[in-house]
Formats: sequence, structure tokens, C-alpha cells
Amino acid sequence: MRITADLHIHTKYSRATSSGMTLETVALWAKRKGINLVGTGDFTHPAHFKAIEEKLAPSGSGLFAMKGKGSDGYAVHFMLTAEVSNIYTQGGRVRKIHNLIFTPSLEAAGRINSTLGRLGNVSSDGRPIFGFSAKELLKIVMDADAGSMLVPAHAWTPWFSIFGSKSGFDSIEECFGDLSRYVYAIETGLSSNPRMNWRISALDGITLISNSDAHSPSKLGREANFFDCGMDYFDITRAIREKDGKKFLFTAEFFPEEGKYHYDGHRECGVLFSPEETRKAGGKCPVCGKDVTVGVMSRVEELSDRPAGYVPKNAIPARSIVPLQEIIADALGKGVTSSAVKKEYVRITDLGGSEFTILLDTPQDELLKITHPKIAEGIAKVRRGELSITPGFDGEFGKIRISNRAEEAKPAGVPERGQMGLF
Repeated sequence: MRITADLHIHTKYSRATSSGMTLETVALWAKRKGINLVGTGDFTHPAHFKAIEEKLAPSGSGLFAMKGKGSDGYAVHFMLTAEVSNIYTQGGRVRKIHNLIFTPSLEAAGRINSTLGRLGNVSSDGRPIFGFSAKELLKIVMDADAGSMLVPAHAWTPWFSIFGSKSGFDSIEECFGDLSRYVYAIETGLSSNPRMNWRISALDGITLISNSDAHSPSKLGREANFFDCGMDYFDITRAIREKDGKKFLFTAEFFPEEGKYHYDGHRECGVLFSPEETRKAGGKCPVCGKDVTVGVMSRVEELSDRPAGYVPKNAIPARSIVPLQEIIADALGKGVTSSAVKKEYVRITDLGGSEFTILLDTPQDELLKITHPKIAEGIAKVRRGELSITPGFDGEFGKIRISNRAEEAKPAGVPERGQMGLF
């Protein structure tokens, strides 16, 4: 069966997260998005773990579903997942690394929670912070259950990731030492995509996964993973561990230029730099003289040993998407959060089955039957990569424009003229 999985989300117990991020609401939105496997998020938080125990029931091997779910034939399954922040000193530098945890049972999650509870405060935030190393966290996860996994989260984000320019490492081995062989995957994050990671030969044996890191229900599925296997924790994690191209079909990706840290810059001064411009400026903001925030593209170029466009033999394919609400907003000339966009989004997904079905599978002639021609054409243009993006930088999302005329369109990744300096 085709499984659409978003395995990194947060709940209302995490900071800067919507109060609507509950198990019930996540299940409803997952169905509308076309996601049939979603992470619980935040199982390390005592209140959320209690909710998991009360509201979810085993739905198969290592997965769960809402108790008393409807009989409409579409079940949303949950995987026990959490994100942990490790802030510590190694090699004379402060490291700030976020890691995802996947585990197959409440008992294993309970053992992880018990250990973490002795080592720090797990009640203050759904993404708890600890002063021990990422390697020590990996050992805790492995000791809890052999089927558990640790995956470095949003691996290239400047501030909190394994390869981040501000506090990361240059390799998995530098971070995890002799336990590196137990790190089977990394999460590419919104500002990076597999094509960028393929430039680094050291990652050829690592599986690249993509998730939303959603902090509100509507952000579910902005990135996701697609499998063809049983709805089974061990089948899915085996496909990830073994980088099985027959079972791990592809990932759905943000255009990385839209991510908040794709390019370099200094948001306070309105400075947006390409990697080349950062090098020419010596890494300094021309307005205030402070260091610019070095983004993902620069960091990838720093660590890469292959040219752009290189595709490894065992690469899992990737497909680029723009969230449907953004496409609707562009076509209607309205804000993404406007009532007109929300109303059309609900109407289209009611008629078309789900957001992922509409974005990836529905033929153009069928799209024209369920929505406005401008929206249908916008979906087609995104599929062809015919859009313009002002890259995101220093915590600010990139700005996407889907052209109204094909001849005006240019490939994703080409910044708009005049946007590479001050704006």
C-alpha cells in the first residue's frame, strides 16, 4: 500500500506552537492532507504522553490510531516520535543539535522518558533541552529498544542541527563517533532538498527523509515521505535503514529556496546574499558590520565534493511541491490566511480527495472540473517548476510567485533580479 508519512510534528506542549496541535486535530488535518501516517510529536512531554496513552490504541505492528475512529475506510495511523535538543560543548565549541526519535512501543517510549526525566526537565517544553551530547542521546534511544531510531533533524539549519553553520559538525562521525553506524538517516529540512545533499559523497549511505516540522495543523505535509510497504513500524523503519528504493518511493519537498535559511543574510538590515556574495563580503553585513547568518546553500557548498546536479546511483527520488493554500492564494491574489483561500482550499480538497492527491496525482483535465482555471494552471506550473522565488534567509521564508504567463516563468532556484543585495 502507498503510505504518505509525516514523521516530525510538534504539539501544543512545544513553544511557539498552535494550541490546535492535538492528536484529534492532527488526525483530521492529516486526512485532508492525504497523510495516513503521522508522528505523535513530543512523546517526551508528560502531559502529551498521557494523552497518547489515553487516546491512541495499537493499530498494527508498532503503530497506533485514535480510539473509536470512524468507519469511513481512511485510518490515520500514528508513530511515536519526539524531538530533543542537545546543547553541549565538544571540540572547544558549543554545539546545538536537534534530533528526532522514533520508537515502536509505549514501553520503549516510557523507558526513554524515564531516563530523560532523570537528566533534565521534560515538562517545560515538548522539545526538551539537555546538556549532554547527541551521541549520549543515541545510546539512550538504542538502550530503550533495538527498534528505536535517532535521526538528526533539519540537518542543515544554521542554529540547531548536525551540519549547521553556527553550531554543527562537518560530518556524522564527528558528532556521533563510534556510534555513527547506527545513524541511518538525516532529515533534510525545509531549506535543503535531496539534490543538494547528493553533492556530498559522505552521505551516499545515508537515507534522506523529509517532514513538515509542523507547529500548526495547516502546515502538516509541507514535506513528506512516500512508501510502498505494510502499515508497520518495522517495515517502514527497515526501508529507511536499508535505503530500500523499492519500498521508499520518494519524498515530497519544499522548494528549498522557500525555506527560512536557504541563502545567507542579515534580516535586521534587509541584506540577502548568495554564497558568492557572502564570500566577497567576508561574511560581514555591509550595513551594520556584523556577521551575516550563513545559510544552507553556503554550508552545502562548503562540505560538498561533487558538482550541482550529481545524482548518486541509489538516490531516493524527490518531487518538489508548493502547499496548495499558497497556490490558491497566488492564483486569487489573496493572503494565504484569508477566508477566500481557506474556503476554496476546503472546497477543493472535499472534491479532489486530499491535498497530496491534488498536488501530485490528479490530471489537469480533472483539476479543471473541481477548481478555477487559474488554480489548476498554478498546480500545473508548480509541477513543471515554472515559478519565481526570492530565497529565504536569516529566519525569513522565501517568497514564491507563480507566473501568470508561461513565457514569464523561469525555473525554481533563480532569484529575482535585484533581490540579491539590499531590499
